[in-house]
Amino acid sequence: MTNYDDILQRCRTAFANGKTRDLSFRKKQLENLLRMYEEHENDMINALDADLRRPKQESLVVETEFLKNDVKNILYNIDDWVKPELPPKSMVNLMDDVQIYKDPYGVVLVIGAWNYPLQLLLVPVASAIAAGNCVVIKPSEVAANCAKFIQETLPKYLDNECYPIVCGGPQETTELLKQRFDYIFYTGSTRVGQIIHAAANKYLTPCTLELGGKSPCYIDKSVELKTAVKRILWGKLINCGQTCIAPDYVLCSKEIEVEFIKEAKEILKEWYGDNIKDSPDLSRIINKTNFDRLLGLMKHGKIAVGGSYNANELYIEPTIIVDVKAEDPVMQSEIFGPILPIYNVESAYDAIKFINSREKPLAIYVFSESDTVVQLFKDKTTSGGFCSNDVIMHCSVDTLPFGGVGFSGMGSYHGQYTFDTFVHKKSCLGKNLKALGEKLSSGRYPPYSERKANILNFLLRKRRPLPNLYLSHILVFGLGVGLTFLVNHYMQQSDNN
Repeated sequence: MTNYDDILQRCRTAFANGKTRDLSFRKKQLENLLRMYEEHENDMINALDADLRRPKQESLVVETEFLKNDVKNILYNIDDWVKPELPPKSMVNLMDDVQIYKDPYGVVLVIGAWNYPLQLLLVPVASAIAAGNCVVIKPSEVAANCAKFIQETLPKYLDNECYPIVCGGPQETTELLKQRFDYIFYTGSTRVGQIIHAAANKYLTPCTLELGGKSPCYIDKSVELKTAVKRILWGKLINCGQTCIAPDYVLCSKEIEVEFIKEAKEILKEWYGDNIKDSPDLSRIINKTNFDRLLGLMKHGKIAVGGSYNANELYIEPTIIVDVKAEDPVMQSEIFGPILPIYNVESAYDAIKFINSREKPLAIYVFSESDTVVQLFKDKTTSGGFCSNDVIMHCSVDTLPFGGVGFSGMGSYHGQYTFDTFVHKKSCLGKNLKALGEKLSSGRYPPYSERKANILNFLLRKRRPLPNLYLSHILVFGLGVGLTFLVNHYMQQSDNN
């Protein structure tokens, strides 16, 4: 088994020497990473095809182009992101240097997932590099071809001391988690996320856990149903449903269900033809374990669309199940496959009650032309993210944080939020020893007096912020100058007395 002690020690030595803190070094590593994406795009697509039989267009959009744009965005913005933040100052700190410093954690661990085996691993890795950390990179062993690509190709582009790659299954990961990391970023199931979190607790290691859950999709009678069905089916079937934010089940009335089934049959034929199994545009299930699990979920309720499968090809036809009960297995665990159950509710309020009776989902989707209904779901439910009249697309906005809540995860990332995940925001206060500043703060020293207490209360009093930022700064500066003279005057009087 790999000697993880040696790997971690090399990383710690490199970090202690300041190698990864150097901004030019970070930029060079990111440029190398981008070059790998560009030079090996076909190799990446081939590995994804070998693991998931994923259509090339899907892999381009959700993996290779996504990764290239992610690194470009970091390189465009890193000079601003690394700068200390300058928060507003109160009157008592008028003469001080107040900053929030972006401090890298040190040696971080990033564990990827098998369903998007390149994107979900390398997006956090890129920002961990940008933030100045050393990164131990652990691809998912389930997507074996992508793991092999990472192991063989990435070391040719990144510094091997600072960014080692470790491979293996549950046994190796268990041993790896015995090491002390400064931060852990994990993407995967809630069950394994709990194990990761428990291991991290030994050293009080902070974590981001990007998990999953059953993301509901409510439809009311106000929508243009054909468009709604198209968007829901696309979100359910991209990567053959093996997406953490895929719509897991539909909530609607029986009347809408009937029309939904009708539209779905026409759309599936339009997309995949008469023989869906032969279509090149539908991925396959990752392995037999998940294939068998999904077949088990199809045993309850009534199959209204699809239902066929081929074990040799790990193929499951897009399937819609009706007449399901809340306690059926398909309504209890995250589906993670091309199966869509429909659970009947009579109103938005019934849907909200049903959603709130379960664990908090990673996403909630609402299809309605009523702003009141959409706002009702926003106000009355809790989820990692929310999207109205579409599915999954909120994940594509890199100025929005992406992450779960409760059993669907903790922490968030994407865009600058990923960079911020991998830095500790260190509060820094700089004061000087000059006479003016000392006079301003000398009221804290004994002997205490009512006059000193009045001055301190005035300085420390919270005031309503002014609407204009510049006006506020000007007034605070003017008050500070005047206050300095007043403090100086009172202190002189105190000295004379």
